[in-house]
Amino acid sequence: MSEQEQKKKQQKKKKQTTALETEQVKGELSELIEVLEELEKEKKYVDVQICPHCKSGKVHRVNSMQGDALGHMGLTPPKHECKKCGWRGSLVVKASNRPTTVKDVTIIAEANEAEYTE
Repeated sequence: MSEQEQKKKQQKKKKQTTALETEQVKGELSELIEVLEELEKEKKYVDVQICPHCKSGKVHRVNSMQGDALGHMGLTPPKHECKKCGWRGSLVVKASNRPTTVKDVTIIAEANEAEYTE
């Protein structure tokens, strides 16, 4: 088997795994959205932290014994860790079913304006 054929096989396999992972992420996100909608009907509002890498809802805050003492003292943003993929960082995406307030809309609009001016 030539090198080109091997590269083509690797690329095909990579595309297949990417498509599979995308379907799994869509499934997890749709389940999360359904749960948030059910809770909203019951007038229960929650914020769910989502991993920016794998889009899993299994994210928890790293405690000081695991290496985030500065975050617990308030000197740096707190670190979070995904139980599914092992991602660690301070940026966490939140999904929420809370009603959007005027203040939230203003913040989003300002962020969009800043993004387009850069």
